[in-house]
Amino acid sequence: GIGGAFQYGLQVSIINSPAEYIKSFIRETWLKRYGSSPSEEMITLMWSFVVSIYSIGGLLGSLSAGYLSVRFGRKKAMLFTNIPALLSATLMGLSRLCGSFEMIIAGRLFSGVCGGLALIIHLMYAGECAPLKLRGLIAVTASTAIAVGKFVGFALGLREVLGADALWPVLMAVNALPAIVQLLTLPFFPDSPRYLLIDKKDKEGCI
Repeated sequence: GIGGAFQYGLQVSIINSPAEYIKSFIRETWLKRYGSSPSEEMITLMWSFVVSIYSIGGLLGSLSAGYLSVRFGRKKAMLFTNIPALLSATLMGLSRLCGSFEMIIAGRLFSGVCGGLALIIHLMYAGECAPLKLRGLIAVTASTAIAVGKFVGFALGLREVLGADALWPVLMAVNALPAIVQLLTLPFFPDSPRYLLIDKKDKEGCI
């Protein structure tokens, strides 16, 4: 779940803490570019893009999850979810340095793609790999991972941790850590028996 439903929970909660800092960053960037302060309506519009585009990315990710999990297998599809996660972390982490609030919007879009993919493929992969007696318990791990992700997001967003003005780009890029952990560990996991049997026709591999 560290690179699956955890990513979704983390990205849903992590955006709340730096809200005022990001709005100030948008205001400062706009002033430097155009020589005039943006209206409050424009700030609200840009902030709305930052928050809501995550859902657009989630829709795109969830719509492509089925195709990727059949085309490449559950394990490789889960590894693929780390690409938009790392891309989003890079964009959001460097946004202040580059003076571009558009990078935050793009980063949120990619993190939404990651969340949409991860949430569906995590459930599929875990459910298909679980022994019959443990299937219900394993399926619940998705909800647990979401809850832990939200908790970690709120905890990291505290002013005493990464919720300070100087550290909000680091906070926005923290989703790179679970992606790296998954990239290092998931290759050692087996693929889904159902995928091996039904999609790959590999009965021996399934057994």
